[in-house]
Amino acid sequence: MVIETPQIFQLLIADDSRGFRETLRELLEPRLLICVHEVESGEKAVEYSKEFHIDIVLLDMHMHVMTGLEALKLLKDLNANRPCILITSDANDALRRDAEKADAYSVLSKPVQRQELCVTVSNALEQAYNDPGLGVSA
Repeated sequence: MVIETPQIFQLLIADDSRGFRETLRELLEPRLLICVHEVESGEKAVEYSKEFHIDIVLLDMHMHVMTGLEALKLLKDLNANRPCILITSDANDALRRDAEKADAYSVLSKPVQRQELCVTVSNALEQAYNDPGLGVSA
């Protein structure tokens, strides 16, 4: 499965687990035309996004100091158009409501399935940047 577009998007993964960041990278890089950046905390995601152009952010919900939801709110303050996707092992209705209020693109449950992750990222980029060439193909 590959996204067919001439543009390479900048994707930031914020998760305190190095192994999970590597897993997400392995799931996404071969299938999408993206450049993956990684940080280990919500506060580093915010700082990184101030220094570098980032098109989309994947955030673990439970990180030290700042949660993914807290980081998402700050990231949206910096760039309201940028899609942010929360990933959590304990998705529930209250979290989904809070994420929706914060303008999260989506909340994905761990363990994340490759197809769901790729389609969600692809759809988020397509909607945010109005690029109809972002369809996922097998």
